[in-house]
Amino acid sequence: MAVFDPWDAAFLADPYPAYAELRAKGRVHYFEATDQWLVPHHADVSALLRERRLGRTYLHRFGHEDFGRTAPPPEHEPFHTLNDHGMLDLEPPDHTRIRRLVSKAFTPRTVERLKPYVGALAGELVDRLVESGGGDLLTDVAEPLPVAVIAEMLGIPEADRAPLRPWSADICGMYELSPSEETARKAVQASVEFSDYLRELIAERRKEPGDDLISGLIAAHDEGDRLTEQEMISTAVLLLNAGHEATVNATVNGWYALFRNPAQLAALRADHSLVPTAVEELMRYDTPLQLFERWVLDDIEIDGTVIPRGAEIAMLFGSANHDPEVFEDPERLDLTRADNPHISFSAGIHYCIGAPLARIELAASMTALLEKAPTLSLAEEPRRKPNFVIRGLEGLDVVL
Repeated sequence: MAVFDPWDAAFLADPYPAYAELRAKGRVHYFEATDQWLVPHHADVSALLRERRLGRTYLHRFGHEDFGRTAPPPEHEPFHTLNDHGMLDLEPPDHTRIRRLVSKAFTPRTVERLKPYVGALAGELVDRLVESGGGDLLTDVAEPLPVAVIAEMLGIPEADRAPLRPWSADICGMYELSPSEETARKAVQASVEFSDYLRELIAERRKEPGDDLISGLIAAHDEGDRLTEQEMISTAVLLLNAGHEATVNATVNGWYALFRNPAQLAALRADHSLVPTAVEELMRYDTPLQLFERWVLDDIEIDGTVIPRGAEIAMLFGSANHDPEVFEDPERLDLTRADNPHISFSAGIHYCIGAPLARIELAASMTALLEKAPTLSLAEEPRRKPNFVIRGLEGLDVVL
């Protein structure tokens, strides 16, 4: 029997059988190891993402003690200051105010204008991979593409971009279940360094505005849409982390899935018009964000189980995306799957603001690899990252 154990190597290699067990056993399960309620079914996850009795934070309504929770250790404060002022961890009205300002940079028209830039950059990265006869798809294509795109949007100069990915990786370590003290120490250090860098960049943009998102947030502030400096910093970090973390992992998870399903890869190589549905199916099939947490702000009932205020719910995106109630033959990779309501980009007020951009990036890199590297194959079996929440690979070595 497959068991839900987010620290077990066998589970991390393939969590989907354990999800099937959870779904078969019921709609909600208490998981003592993390003091969370696990929700594995698509219908429940989808409904709870829109449920206003749940929140990404509780601090807009309660203090730590009132809510029955312990305040984070003081030494973790730089991470929490950075994290807690980003719109992903805010609730209305602050969430609404910040999202309204940021959404102007992610309108369909704005994102559509980025298509040529994204396509050209993807082509250049794949050309280099081809010239080398192969390489690591993670570091050569999957990472540099979305990092460059979001850094360009934010207005981060090219010379300053090297630490962005390491900072992001260290900060995102805190989103895993029960992170270690070493993980917390790295996250705090990255939070301090990234915040200090952005504070300087914001000061420069105040003196010399550019055609970028940080300049736009400063201008919005000056015009009366108040955004504190901390909110600007937290928003920039969130956009960078969310703007590439999922795309990087979706790229390598997706290509690894294709290599393990050669008939589907052959069909895609024969018909590049499948790219849009392939992107959606690969996001569903091996979901880059496996779990999303919410606090219970008011008692809520799921299938006769009352989950009290102060509890934490863990919505299992990876399980929801393999729910046979919604997806026919969910364990089969089907790049032609038309009816595909996966929730890899979340839902409700916290639906991923960058989803249209992520889709363009994933399609651009996939198209460039199909066109320029039609004989691409796996050089060796990759190693999975020892993470559960953010699912990815240590690398993906390929040859031509």
